[in-house]
Amino acid sequence: MAPKAEATTAKPSVLVVGMQFAVAMLVLDTWQYFIHRYMHINRFLYRHIHYKHHSLIVPFAYGALYNHPLEGLLLDTVGGAISFLVSGMTPRTAIFFFSFATIKTVDDHCGLWLPGNPLHVLFSNNSAYHDVHHQLFGGKYNFSQPFFVVWDKILGTYMPYSLEKRRDGGLEARPVKD
Repeated sequence: MAPKAEATTAKPSVLVVGMQFAVAMLVLDTWQYFIHRYMHINRFLYRHIHYKHHSLIVPFAYGALYNHPLEGLLLDTVGGAISFLVSGMTPRTAIFFFSFATIKTVDDHCGLWLPGNPLHVLFSNNSAYHDVHHQLFGGKYNFSQPFFVVWDKILGTYMPYSLEKRRDGGLEARPVKD
């Protein structure tokens, strides 16, 4: 009787995992920017699909993934599958990547600017940035999600903001209009 061959898979190095994360982040950002922006441009898609998410004028954490099932399929499932395939990550790496992306998305919608939040320090696409997008006049700006703002800057849909103290305490994201 021949011995069974054990399936061995080499774990990728930290450098390889880091590169896979970077590629997946860029691919996911690119996919989500263009699909998200198209859902704002196309009246039918906005009215019947994307509006469900924008019915939340003031974003909150659970609202991050509050969307029409078709939007979830297009943005998250298809975008995730493409980023997984293009980056070449292992299923184990994918678990960490998609967990991180979900935490980042929930944080972007939490409506809180917390001093020292590492996600706010590392990424300019953060809760304040995304709050501007959800404000009534922000529907034509700040489409980028969930990591970078590069596509908004390149394609002229970037709206800068300032954080201003509220009279009752806390901070509020306000667009800085030219």
